[in-house]
Amino acid sequence: MGTYLEKLEAERENESNETQKELSKTWLKEWEPENEEFWKKTGSKIAWKTLTITTLSLILSFASWFMMSVIAVKLPGLGFPFSKDQLFWLVAIPGLAAGFLRIIHTFILPIFGTRHVVTVATLLKLIPAIGIGFAVMDTNTPFWVFVILAITTGFGGGDFSSFMPSTSLFFPKRLKGTALGIQAGIGNFGVSLAQFITPIILSVSIYGTTSVFTSIDAKETQNVLTDSTVEKQKEVFAALDAKTQNKILATVKKPVLDSVIAATKSNDNHEIFSALPLNEKSKAIANANPKLAEKILNKISPKNEAVNKRNIYIQSAAFWYIGFLLVLAFISWFFLKSIPMKASIKEQMDIFKNKHTWYCTITYLMTFGTFAGLSAAFPLMIKYLYGDFPDAPDPLVYAFYGPLIGSASRVAFGFVADKIGGAILTTITGIGILTGAIILITQGLVSPTSMDQFPLFVGVILAMFFFTGIGNAGTFRQFPIIFSENQRQAAGVIGWTAAIAAFGPFIFSKLIGNNLSANGTVNQFFIGLILFTILATSINWWFYNRKGCERPS
Repeated sequence: MGTYLEKLEAERENESNETQKELSKTWLKEWEPENEEFWKKTGSKIAWKTLTITTLSLILSFASWFMMSVIAVKLPGLGFPFSKDQLFWLVAIPGLAAGFLRIIHTFILPIFGTRHVVTVATLLKLIPAIGIGFAVMDTNTPFWVFVILAITTGFGGGDFSSFMPSTSLFFPKRLKGTALGIQAGIGNFGVSLAQFITPIILSVSIYGTTSVFTSIDAKETQNVLTDSTVEKQKEVFAALDAKTQNKILATVKKPVLDSVIAATKSNDNHEIFSALPLNEKSKAIANANPKLAEKILNKISPKNEAVNKRNIYIQSAAFWYIGFLLVLAFISWFFLKSIPMKASIKEQMDIFKNKHTWYCTITYLMTFGTFAGLSAAFPLMIKYLYGDFPDAPDPLVYAFYGPLIGSASRVAFGFVADKIGGAILTTITGIGILTGAIILITQGLVSPTSMDQFPLFVGVILAMFFFTGIGNAGTFRQFPIIFSENQRQAAGVIGWTAAIAAFGPFIFSKLIGNNLSANGTVNQFFIGLILFTILATSINWWFYNRKGCERPS
């Protein structure tokens, strides 16, 4: 009997040792970053290793999050029959999904720890990478499938609200601004990476065959119409079904369409189309689905030079993520550990009782919400504001510069925030965004009449990106200071504010898309942005920036 009991006790001890050994792979036994001796001997090495791995993963998170925004621009030229509103929905949905997923990420870090969260989050991004890659190879893929895949790109956007709080916990107060600035800034480079890599990777075969991409030259379209007769144009347009005719006429600005209808006194689409001014007629064709425009132009003039074709591997824009994601998931599992900071979801809800949680949410929505929103909407703004002018620009040639500048300024000003504080940088950001929005409206840059306005439009948008980077660095320096009495709450607020700001792409894309569909400009949207920026900047200045403020930071 004694021998049996001794054997049983030994087995229990072995099981306990195995459990402890397994836990030690995930959870650190102690973590005291404010203890100088601990930091120099142990903490610094672990913290910087963790920052490096999670930042590399965050780059791919942002890149995969904005995957749809760069692919959507190409879909019409491949033959997908999606309308302007549908394309803006595909660009907006990832922001909506990321916002909700970030709320979840806000609360899971203390429960599961850095190691498990980062590894699983990295693997989840394989779903959109593989799914979108196969979907774009078949032009019969229905819109609802793209909607679901757009939702899954939100996995990448959600990561921020657990990765950043994790980093905040690993570093002492004196280095939080620097560490958060590095991680968020370099992570934000993922947006530029997606927009920069896409045009290059389209010529690279990873898997599958090529697709034919069709584009329409607006200047040559006008030449085709100039050299043809109105009777021929009327004949070709009349041969189209009523639904297609309506889609083409819907691209004409409403005041122009109304005046033509009044002049012709006709409700026949082909009569209205043939009576349109030459430049409006050419714009209507050039703005139609490129495959449809190709058919129309070829019937009017079979040997026209308005239709351009090239072979691309559109699926490569999604498939290139797969290998990198697998490698980073492996590294995360074997090299990351978690800080022993346990808290239930109910315990974490105490952040919502603090008014500063809500003030910080507003200021970060101004800074990061504007950064992410402009990142998503910038390519389609270029396409639909300036795309119907002669010598129209390729949106993807310019789109990546904005996120690149915003990411770089976030990294650079993370160091500045540690020196001078974050509140002043957030105030400067508000002034910068406000000035940019005013210039866009007053100079007619978001209701353009010629390509001459395009350089200033791009310059102002890029300047706004620069200021958002400054503000992103400033706000993330502020939050740990504002909530310095409870670092667990500070981490929670970082996650929560990031979650709400992640709705930026949805807000920007949908409102800008609605404005463009209604009147062809985005003046009303930027008027709204001006009003919100004034509110957010005033809150930041009053509570965190002015002399004698409640929480100087």
